Amino acid sequence: MTIQPAKLSDPAVRAFVNAVNSRDRDGFMSLLTPGATMADDGQDRDLAEWIDQEIFSSHGHLDVDNESDGGRALLAHYRNDTWGEMRTRWRFEIDDDGRISRFETGQA
Repeated sequence: MTIQPAKLSDPAVRAFVNAVNSRDRDGFMSLLTPGATMADDGQDRDLAEWIDQEIFSSHGHLDVDNESDGGRALLAHYRNDTWGEMRTRWRFEIDDDGRISRFETGQA
């Protein structure tokens, strides 16, 4: 049973999922703090390169199965044209201004 993005608890995470699923790169970038960072499977990656390859050029899509930590941790099925579908975990750090300063993802 997936959670509809509109029902996600944290506003920044909700906007992140909506931006990924609607392929809204500008909207996605506006959610991030200057200097935001990310990691994939425990390894820090170049944010701009990663989001282009793993989300926008490969038609990434998130179906959220579960949330915890006030909505800042997700278990989700993620799919893109490169890797197909996999079960993933996502964790978000949200700055005081409500923007994402870091996110981490990886296989669950």
